[in-house]
Amino acid sequence: MKTFEDLIEEVQKPGLCHHCGGCVTFCTSINYGALELSEEGVPRYADREKCIECGLCYSICPEIDELQEETRKVAGWEPPMGHVLDTTVARAIDPAIRRIATDGGVVTALLAHLFDRGHIDGAIVTRQSGPFERDPWLATSRQEIIDAAGFYLDSSHGMKHFGHDYSTYAPTVQEFRPMVQKGLRRVALVGTPCQIKALRKIEALGVVPSDSIRYTLGLFCSGNFLFDAKEKEELENIGGFKWEDVVKVNLRSHLILRLNTGEKKMLPLEKLEFMKRYACHYCPDYSAEYADISFGGLGAEEGWTTVITRSPVGRAIMADAKDKTIEISDTATDKSAKIFSTIKAASDRKKAYSQQMHDKLLEGKSA
Repeated sequence: MKTFEDLIEEVQKPGLCHHCGGCVTFCTSINYGALELSEEGVPRYADREKCIECGLCYSICPEIDELQEETRKVAGWEPPMGHVLDTTVARAIDPAIRRIATDGGVVTALLAHLFDRGHIDGAIVTRQSGPFERDPWLATSRQEIIDAAGFYLDSSHGMKHFGHDYSTYAPTVQEFRPMVQKGLRRVALVGTPCQIKALRKIEALGVVPSDSIRYTLGLFCSGNFLFDAKEKEELENIGGFKWEDVVKVNLRSHLILRLNTGEKKMLPLEKLEFMKRYACHYCPDYSAEYADISFGGLGAEEGWTTVITRSPVGRAIMADAKDKTIEISDTATDKSAKIFSTIKAASDRKKAYSQQMHDKLLEGKSA
């Protein structure tokens, strides 16, 4: 039986850990607390003696190939980029949600709709806690769901306190702990591809509390970008702007920075490779292939969200919310094939690059 010691050797030491929080959160289904996340988000022993060496942490790690077939079966996954029932473009009907949303506010609108309809008691999301910093959060009211929308900068704080605390990623999975403590049994999870996959592995094992997650909403992911003083300075030089002028950030095919002057700076993602977290170079999943529904800005016009419906549950959510809290673009049907092609191209690029990086890693081990 492989244990957390093996995860350290096989995943952490090579730099492949995604910091998804799954191994810590589900450490013997939250009962023992042998593991914890460091301040930098790195899984570690909290108390080595509490480890019962059950191997659960190892099995559910997104970087470990165990349970692959079982996990794919749970999610209904199929090649080349997961199960796809429909591809469309939508946005929130409520203009107040759209104003604070990163794209079209569809994720927030759907969560609010599920809450209003009594389908969920809460949602595991992230909320902004500082410039380029988002923390995991268990939202248990409609207002808390709305407060978690968007990816904005708090310009009142400027951009003075850069460091590795500032990241485009948060270990959302760790919010399973308060979910269990509060006794919530109907929860939606919004997460990155690696977080969604960790949950699906837990579902494949039938481990509590995965049965409390009723809906999985996945986010398109080009990678997790870290910001410190060096990256800050280099990005200013690349883009010709000052961070104190930035009021909104978005990631599509470019890093999009909206300035307080109304000007918009577009930086190609290939120019941001120097600030991407190392493990993200090895991740093959761009479009959250294991989710019920996947969302992102790529393929959609500004102010709209691309939506990939993957499961019957996801299809039911979209159908119930249509024309109530979300609206579908008039041109979505005509452009759906083109939109899907755009997403698939991004997915293919990430898979190919991930394979190249894994091949180099294996070559280095055999050398």
